[in-house]
Amino acid sequence: MSESLIIGITKDALMTSLKVAGPILLVSILIGLIISIFQATTQIQEQTLTFVPKLIGIAFTGLFLASFMLQTLVGFTERIFELIIKVST
Repeated sequence: MSESLIIGITKDALMTSLKVAGPILLVSILIGLIISIFQATTQIQEQTLTFVPKLIGIAFTGLFLASFMLQTLVGFTERIFELIIKVST
């Protein structure tokens, strides 16, 4: 295995993880920001107020993007298996 091959695999793995986890993380951050602004303006300092909206937002994001996430992970897995076959022969 060459150094460029390992760097390529690592880059592909990081990009795949960003594609899969990115939308969920962005939704969670945006909902948290909106709720923190709401808490600051209304002076409601309830710590558990952020959990339910974040959970609902993450669930909807997961439902809407599940096929995209699955296709991304399957594509990555196929590329890794093809690479294993090329390296072993």
